[in-house]
Amino acid sequence: MSYFKEKPALSAMATNRSGAAQRPNGAPQTKVCQFKLVLLGESAVGKSSLVLRFVKGQFHEYQESTIGAAFLTQTVCLDDTTVKFEIWDTAGQERYHSLAPMYYRGAQAAIVVYDITNQDTFGRAKNWVKELQRQASPSIVIALAGNKSDLAAKRMVEFEEAQAYADENGLLFMETSAKTAMNVNDIFLAIANKLPKSEGGGSAGAGGARRLGDAEQARSSSCCK
Repeated sequence: MSYFKEKPALSAMATNRSGAAQRPNGAPQTKVCQFKLVLLGESAVGKSSLVLRFVKGQFHEYQESTIGAAFLTQTVCLDDTTVKFEIWDTAGQERYHSLAPMYYRGAQAAIVVYDITNQDTFGRAKNWVKELQRQASPSIVIALAGNKSDLAAKRMVEFEEAQAYADENGLLFMETSAKTAMNVNDIFLAIANKLPKSEGGGSAGAGGARRLGDAEQARSSSCCK
């Protein structure tokens, strides 16, 4: 089963007699929820590469640095819910740090990324986690991504060290590789599963899901196949 599709086609969507959207396999699509997700981390840890791999299935060896932030969307289909991520990929350069609160404010999820070959980026990731815990929504789902796992021979941050830190702080944790696609879809899928899908969560600031309207559901409901 494929969970991801870059641009769902309206023609693939079916409806039942009541007009509710259905998955192509005939099962009714019960809920479509939208969440804001932000990526944070030091420059050159691979945030943009992770997003590009997740959204478009692509990897560029030489990725230009993000200026300010980039915005992309991607849809994940769970058993009874379609989750649409609004993804803000923030710049890691220090001069853009003051802009970060503008992007993580109201976010229901965050991925804090570090480079497993660079211990300093792990320390910086811890600072980002502290900032989110202090200033972001109390219910925000935070995932820690140890990127560049394809460079394990140059590892400076041990898996066990990062896992212990994640456990202590209640974080999701995976080592990822944007280059090989290892755990890229999985970390977004894990976040989608952990996010609350309550119908009453209309406020982004409160950390709840925003239910999409009929037209928006029509655009999102055909993502599963």
